[in-house]
Amino acid sequence: KAVGLIASVAVEGALYSFDRLYSYVAPAALEKSARAGARVSIPFGRAGKKITGMVFSVSRREYDRRDIKKIHEVLDDEPVLSPEALALAVWLKENTFCTYYGAVGCVLPPAARAAETARRSASEKSRRVVRLGETDDTDFDALTPKQKSVVHALENGSASVKELCYLCSVTPAVVTNLMKKGVLEECPPPVETPCADEPFARGTDGVVLTAAQEETFAGLRALMKSDGPKCALLRGVTGSGKTSVFLKLIDENLRDGKTAIVLVPEISLTPQAAAVFTGAFGAAAAIIHSGLSMGRRADEYERVKSGRARIVIGTRSAIFAPLENIGIIIIDEEGEHTYKSERSPRYHARDIAKQRCFRHGALLLLASATPSLESYHKAKTGRYSLFELSERYGKNRLPDVYTVDMKIEAALGNKGNFSEPLVKELRANLERGEQSLILLNRRGYFTHLCCIACGEVFMCPRCGVPLTYHKAGDNLSCHYCGFLKPSAADCEKCGSRFIRRTGTGTQRAEDELGALLPGARILRMDADTTMTKGAYERAFGSFGNREYDVVLGTQMIAKGLDFSNVTLVGVLLLDKSLYSGDYLGYERTFSLITQVVGRSGRGDKRGRAYLQTYTPEHYVLNLAARQDYASFYEQEAEIRKTLLFPPFCDFCVAEFSSLAEKTAEEAARAFAEIFAERLRREEKPLPIRVLGPVKSGAGNLNGRFRYRLIVKCKNSAAFRAVMSESLVAANLDKRFAFCKISAWFE
Repeated sequence: KAVGLIASVAVEGALYSFDRLYSYVAPAALEKSARAGARVSIPFGRAGKKITGMVFSVSRREYDRRDIKKIHEVLDDEPVLSPEALALAVWLKENTFCTYYGAVGCVLPPAARAAETARRSASEKSRRVVRLGETDDTDFDALTPKQKSVVHALENGSASVKELCYLCSVTPAVVTNLMKKGVLEECPPPVETPCADEPFARGTDGVVLTAAQEETFAGLRALMKSDGPKCALLRGVTGSGKTSVFLKLIDENLRDGKTAIVLVPEISLTPQAAAVFTGAFGAAAAIIHSGLSMGRRADEYERVKSGRARIVIGTRSAIFAPLENIGIIIIDEEGEHTYKSERSPRYHARDIAKQRCFRHGALLLLASATPSLESYHKAKTGRYSLFELSERYGKNRLPDVYTVDMKIEAALGNKGNFSEPLVKELRANLERGEQSLILLNRRGYFTHLCCIACGEVFMCPRCGVPLTYHKAGDNLSCHYCGFLKPSAADCEKCGSRFIRRTGTGTQRAEDELGALLPGARILRMDADTTMTKGAYERAFGSFGNREYDVVLGTQMIAKGLDFSNVTLVGVLLLDKSLYSGDYLGYERTFSLITQVVGRSGRGDKRGRAYLQTYTPEHYVLNLAARQDYASFYEQEAEIRKTLLFPPFCDFCVAEFSSLAEKTAEEAARAFAEIFAERLRREEKPLPIRVLGPVKSGAGNLNGRFRYRLIVKCKNSAAFRAVMSESLVAANLDKRFAFCKISAWFE
């Protein structure tokens, strides 16, 4: 027996089945540096292989020399995670069914892990940038150690190939092989705004609030200054001036000596948000999002951690910014799905914000013209404070909205994608020198190709989805896994040259629009046209300078944009989202329409919007046309209450993926038995309903078949314990050896 400093350490690479905090003793020479929040090199397993761990806590106590191994080395001069960050990692572990080190990778961004290395490599001007692929079906156990190190380096963002090679000590071939496997994908180079170098000077003295804004600001300010954590929802119609209220609240917050976080849903909106806040607060504002290079992220991270920056603006990952003394966290467009991580740990930024506000006694302000049904329900039932701005700023009015029945257009002989009323208005706008915006939430040229002779559909070989034809590059692409191949004139199955090409994407709509509006300057905005560095800023800047007459794009143009000369909005092919089959389909459709319609008439000219649909009588479209969120909420809430859908219950999903469909299905059924057995052991019955197992979505993505169990439940500590025990048991069961198991709350 001996007495020493014992560290509780999370081990990198631990599987869920044996993930826990392991005890290690710190040698006398390391006792001062082995602190909570520092990384250490430790022996692990019977072979004593050296791996990296994160110290979660330390305590001096008696131990048995035969049972506890020693820490080899402390890797950080100072702890890289604060007590708050460690607490967030524990919360992530307990609430998202991830490993301890998986949670550490979330709260410890790449900028903090390798700031100096990233700064050196980020000086490269010409670089290919990569990120993790969109699917979460990769068998990471099959990757080599070098490949795993690259994946870990990209957990929270993108990086250039040269940065990765330097950071992970690998060759470009390692990155290339990961791209071939579909683990990585190429992405646009960083969208970077220069670091602010102007001092905090101007503030918000020039921001003038209307009477309605002033009343809302006063109520929120009083709530912000009250004791303890609090949460408020601000529902304001598009163009009501919510940002002005944000600026005033942050100004007040800074004067009280506190800090602030502002989240926006997409990288494309970050430059505009950055311009607004840096314009008011100068160098007090820092920008953090995954589109920045590692070097730039390192610089911003250090400015925040040192206290030189007191406001953080960014996307989802910015919620982990190392700010102290937080006074307010604002989540703009809070209902957007991009605030939910799609890979482990599957957290929602709103939940992390609640945890941070609780610890700091801060105000969490959720804001949107179309808040999530869950948030509005909590506001209506008194769990959140509710504030509403029902009119646009100044004398601007909401646009007039018209619904166009495309069945009538087809009967009149119009076989195109643009209705006669919309084309007429587009031509009128051109004559008046006003600008227009067209939303089509599908990229590519043709979205479906099949052989007329044999009926063969051109499908992705790795996914159960049709390939999309892209005219630019003359290739076929899978929008799920990134598979790409040259377009063929003949059917690969029977050799027939009679290929039917249907469906419309933004590329085809651009050609059609050009023919309808000769001489019009058309800007297409989608993932294919924004792959270059600074593409968002250049495109939106050019449109703002009136260098284009029409912008045609996907949902990236639907929200957050403010152009005073846009007086016309058209929405094409919106029926697909309305009938997506997802219980969130109506909510997302209503939000998308409301947001894009709100881009029109934001100046001193009256706006109009045209919604093209084959189901003009649908109540969701009619309510969206009237911008009547309150009525939509009442009807949608009643449906969900009857069917027992969120917000009247929680959804927990357990997913099983394998290279063989039978393996995935059998694993899902076996897990259902394990889960049922664990439930029977509970003293108090848990209120649940289990649906499935069923195929997940397309069923086959990136070469892996997926099955799901969906559990309607209450997200409680007791339920999470049962699910966690079931996952551990399944991971230890040989029946699941060839199946990847994951679980999360929707």
